[in-house]
Amino acid sequence: MLGCMSALNHTSVIFDLDGTLVDSEPNYFEAGRQLLAEHGITDFTWQDHETYVGISTQETLALWKERYGLTAPLPDLLAEKNRRYLELARASTRVYPEMRKFVERLYDAGVPMAVASGSSRPAIEAILAGTGLDAHLTTLVSADEVAHGKPAPDVFLAAAALLGAAPADCVVLEDAAPGALAAKAAGMRCVAIPYVTAQADDPAFAAADLLLRGGQEEFTARAALDWLAAGTRGPSRT
Repeated sequence: MLGCMSALNHTSVIFDLDGTLVDSEPNYFEAGRQLLAEHGITDFTWQDHETYVGISTQETLALWKERYGLTAPLPDLLAEKNRRYLELARASTRVYPEMRKFVERLYDAGVPMAVASGSSRPAIEAILAGTGLDAHLTTLVSADEVAHGKPAPDVFLAAAALLGAAPADCVVLEDAAPGALAAKAAGMRCVAIPYVTAQADDPAFAAADLLLRGGQEEFTARAALDWLAAGTRGPSRT
């Protein structure tokens, strides 16, 4: 497989974290459900949670303040949500097996990689350390560290800058519509792997260079490597 990897000499790969590398959304849902319950909101459902997939924690909480009339200051809500989430994340976060293989193959081939996530830096670091992905992924950007979260391109552009890569030479892997929009706004190629597969027809995914409509069930490390090595550009659907 690595024989064709020379085609990746000028390619850098940037990963979203939640829902792309790891199945952390159940933990985010539970942390959010607990927080809202503490504030008297007891009817928050998984379907409600799905509408916020791909949006940074801080921006999600700002929307909750409006929707649910939360009176606590945003920094206090953010600290509480992150505390609850980290407790859950440290106890159990699952890496998608084919994603782990993909990261390992890229690392072995010397391909520069970064993580650009809407999560806080402590959350990113805790998940990468707890799953062992920190052995391969050491360049990190949190949406908390840039002016605007996804769908703005800020986190991806910051990651490219840290890698010393031109945006046009970067490929982003994303599971959510805001992230796909952010990748294209950054001038990067995008592999879209919808976490909520029912959202595969979202117009935000239309410009993805590779759309895996079946989500993680469809993703394989080998196919992704073959696609990268081929230097494919332009929308492709599976």
